Amino acid sequence: MNLDAMFGPLFEIITSPYLIGLILLAIPIGMFFGAVPGLGGKLGIVLLIPFVFGMDALPGAVFLLAMHAVVHTGGSVPSILFGVPGTGPDAATIVDGYPMAQKGEAGRALGASLGASGIGGVIGALFLAAMLPVLRPVVLAFSPAEFFLLALFGITFIAMLSGDSLIKGIAVGFLGLMVSLVGLDPHTGSQRFTFDQLFLWDGVNVVAAVLGIFAIPEMMALGVKGGAIARVEGKMAGYDIWQVLDGISDVFRNWWLTLRTSIIGAVIGAIPGLGGDAASWLCYGHAVQTCKNPENFGKGDVRGVIAPETANNSKEGGSLLPTLFFGVPGSSGMAILLGAFVMLGIQPGPQMALTGMDLVWSLIWALALANLLSIPVFLAMAPAFSLLVFVRGALLIPFVLVLAFLGAYLSEGAWENMLLLFGLGILGYYLKKFGWPRPPFVIGLVLGSIAEDSIHKALAIWGPTFFLRPLSLVLIGLIVLTVVVYILRLRRAGPGVKMDV
Repeated sequence: MNLDAMFGPLFEIITSPYLIGLILLAIPIGMFFGAVPGLGGKLGIVLLIPFVFGMDALPGAVFLLAMHAVVHTGGSVPSILFGVPGTGPDAATIVDGYPMAQKGEAGRALGASLGASGIGGVIGALFLAAMLPVLRPVVLAFSPAEFFLLALFGITFIAMLSGDSLIKGIAVGFLGLMVSLVGLDPHTGSQRFTFDQLFLWDGVNVVAAVLGIFAIPEMMALGVKGGAIARVEGKMAGYDIWQVLDGISDVFRNWWLTLRTSIIGAVIGAIPGLGGDAASWLCYGHAVQTCKNPENFGKGDVRGVIAPETANNSKEGGSLLPTLFFGVPGSSGMAILLGAFVMLGIQPGPQMALTGMDLVWSLIWALALANLLSIPVFLAMAPAFSLLVFVRGALLIPFVLVLAFLGAYLSEGAWENMLLLFGLGILGYYLKKFGWPRPPFVIGLVLGSIAEDSIHKALAIWGPTFFLRPLSLVLIGLIVLTVVVYILRLRRAGPGVKMDV
């Protein structure tokens, strides 16, 4: 491997005050979105898109990725101190983290979480780097035929794992696919679903769509619920800095567990659709099964904090693999990041292996640096993050709504995008209210243009027989297998469990 191509981007980042400054700015912002229950990394990316609009591709991508990389590090704070998960994957940390806080070991649990998150994130980035030599020939073997089927596979796979209903997930994914067709036909130049509106000629604005589907519904739901963001009972557990340092050393005392769960988390992240919940719970289960005296788990065992926290952060490196090279998001958070990359002018896909490796290496190093630099930032700001669960929704809602409408307008300078934001916000609210998954919509919207372009090229080259190509048959088999696995899961759930078919 070319060492200049590998370490050149690292040298560029560490010698650039601008890029290092962006990473240092992104870390506390990411921890904020993780530490406030119910916000999370997806909403963080959505709200920061307006701020990176107009940036060069590299600084914008580094900033968003660094922010997203440390969300779960911040999410461990309310999980341990209050027993309230900051993000979904942090729920696994509560099982042992909260009992440790109740025993007076809150600082040790926070330290273990911090150390595990930092090391897990670095190992996730190294996993991504190690897979690049293997991945390049695989990516280059793909043709337009495979990329069309890969887009459909991505929607199906994410849809299956976005909720209890495969039909709902696929329906929302294909709704996003239909919305991606709005605009001028790239092959004939004729208008499609534009209603003679000039601002729709270039298609539905991705920034407005993402803000509408995610940011507006969350604020509407928060306004309907009222009160503080999280319902917290009891007082915050106290801790001191020496306990935190002891917890960090626990990570190194259990180095073999830390290494195993980091690698497992990265591998799970590389499988499209599994996401952080699967990574954290599977690694927690692995720790219980492989450690001595498993009866201590659930009662305040520090290993029960280390395992899910390494997985939470290492899976980000793994999930970047399919996102960057195949355009198939590794998780729902990566689906939003994929939309942000497209907005910045980065086109994920096979060309990344040919012309975008400098950017890929920059993102790998940004991911590793963000996780390392998050340790001192966390040590300095953890007490402040612990108070964020008490923030009242009434204070947050106006701020977020202003950002959302400003972002929708500034993305193209078209006031009509604010109407689009409002309309999609109402759609997103009802999707959220009635339990329909929203990430497949964004995936369908982003992958729609890739799927359309690929099927036109495939039909021009091979005609309908492109479905019979060996790799195409493999992908068709994977799509069918996805549906079959879902049906088997329904049957195992039994007649007493209500799961929407």
